[in-house]
Amino acid sequence: MSRRIALVVNPTSGRGRGARIAPAVRERIAAAGLTVDVHTTTCAEDVGRIAAEVVASGADAVALIGGDGTIHLGAQVLANSGMPFGVIPAGTGNDFARGIGVPLGDPAAAADLLVAGKTRTIDLAVAKDRFITTVVAGGFDSLVNKRANAMSWPKGSSRYTVATLAELRTFKPLEYVVTVDDEVIDTKAMLVAVGTGPTYGGGLQICAGAEIDDGLLDVTIIEPVSRMTLLQLFPKLSKGTHVGHPAVRAVRGRSVRLESPGITAYADGEVLGPLPVDIGVAPGALTVFA
Repeated sequence: MSRRIALVVNPTSGRGRGARIAPAVRERIAAAGLTVDVHTTTCAEDVGRIAAEVVASGADAVALIGGDGTIHLGAQVLANSGMPFGVIPAGTGNDFARGIGVPLGDPAAAADLLVAGKTRTIDLAVAKDRFITTVVAGGFDSLVNKRANAMSWPKGSSRYTVATLAELRTFKPLEYVVTVDDEVIDTKAMLVAVGTGPTYGGGLQICAGAEIDDGLLDVTIIEPVSRMTLLQLFPKLSKGTHVGHPAVRAVRGRSVRLESPGITAYADGEVLGPLPVDIGVAPGALTVFA
């Protein structure tokens, strides 16, 4: 019997890229002999609603065409459902797809992973009753995220670079209390990031070395540095070579409490809420094609 795939399309992802690549993705999957049901979203709320309908429909798997925001919404329903979950990256950052090894910029190759049918289970972070698929940001990086989300230019991940330069002009180190399991870290820092996977912001390896299936949260703290040093660190994040810098502290644990007055946390590129925030881990919560 042919496998039945529900293809959920966010047509606005990547400023219209989702809509542009959807027909070719559908054809690629159907050509391999799979049955494809296409669902197109008209608003953010549609992603969760459609995902819930797919889970109840008896489909064999669901695939989302979209970016990290779309994936975040789908994960709220698909976590712990056991339903295999595929990703066709079409957003700005695409960090979740990058973290599970889905080809970027090649929708046909991403669709081929669905056809192949090989799955693995991965961890999700949990904060404020939401599942997080990539990284929780709190500090300079969350301010950059806020600014980048409000920008209409430039397109793609270079938007984060422009936002970084703009935010850097006035930023000062913040006061944090970071509790990792039973260890309390009282410090000033430029930022604190917590993730199950390594990247955010379109490929910045803030939690370099993080394994998405080890049952642990990776915490990166960048302690106070000059604006010039922070600017020099950001290119290193793309390669993960910031690890070992004297201002960079990395720890791991199963629970993290992040506190800093006046700071709003972002998760998967979306607003999570004001600190403090308690972050846990849900081991093996999501089954993905990878």
